[in-house]
Amino acid sequence: MFAFSRFAATLLIVATAFAAPAAFAAPAVTPLVSPQWLADNLERDDIVVIDIRSPFAGSSKDVYLKGHVPGAVWSEYPGYWRTDRGDVVGVLPSVEKLEAALSELGLSEDKALVIVPAGGNSSEFSAAARVYWTVKYLGHDAVAILDGGHKAWVAGGHPVETGNVTPVGDMFVAEPRADYLVQTSDVAKRLETSAVLIDGRPADQFAGLDKHSKATRFGRIPDSVSLDQAVFYDDAKGQLKPQAEIAALVPSTLGDKSVEIVSYCNTGHWAATNWFVLHELLGYKNVSLYDDSMVGWSQDDSLPMTSDRTVIDEVRTFLSDLFG
Repeated sequence: MFAFSRFAATLLIVATAFAAPAAFAAPAVTPLVSPQWLADNLERDDIVVIDIRSPFAGSSKDVYLKGHVPGAVWSEYPGYWRTDRGDVVGVLPSVEKLEAALSELGLSEDKALVIVPAGGNSSEFSAAARVYWTVKYLGHDAVAILDGGHKAWVAGGHPVETGNVTPVGDMFVAEPRADYLVQTSDVAKRLETSAVLIDGRPADQFAGLDKHSKATRFGRIPDSVSLDQAVFYDDAKGQLKPQAEIAALVPSTLGDKSVEIVSYCNTGHWAATNWFVLHELLGYKNVSLYDDSMVGWSQDDSLPMTSDRTVIDEVRTFLSDLFG
């Protein structure tokens, strides 16, 4: 009996030695990480840093090559992060294409991704928020945005590296979260529910006085709430405002953090900042992003829209008739 037990134990030890290693969890990160945090963790093998300074933000790969966070891989935005389907622009690419792109960047389930924007204006931050949302939609929680971007990194006296960084590929497997993304048909159904639609565009577009070049109609989805994402950003500092200040800017209609929210804009770009602020920073539980947004919605004439243009045109006509 004793001999058999020793033999069994020996087999167990050998089997354990040759078994596949246990999976390691990715390092925990907060939605926003400071330049000092990144500097302290930059040498870790389980952190992938991407620099998304691109022509979209008035930058380019040439600027990246002249100086970037050491080890950061350049990843153009919108690049492979977004695609067009017919006349609807900037929508989410296929999961398979995103898996391939993230694998090439070197991301895997046991690594964290840190996104480095330029640290410019609110629309440029939305690029980082859209990349962040994409990675979260794909089921990967270990993702963060460098607070203040490259501008804050340099201002903090941290070193920069020149030249190109070639990523070391890995295997990224997506597990999409269906509740993070809604389609046009989903939004149409929500018009008859208690869901709140948040419009992240500037006030003139919300009112229907201006529109995206690809939108076929002026206006907004009926009963939407205007929340221009730019209010959350401090352009002078190149970063989001303090969280307490951000919370005070949220409309009173969003007092219940369990309410269902759909974030939209023109193409799902600005909407990503509102999603990031509400879901990731302020703890709203049920926020989705409508990436077809107003460009997609406006192209279906059967879908309702509301605009202030009619009232304004009537006032203009009245004043013209009154004063000649």
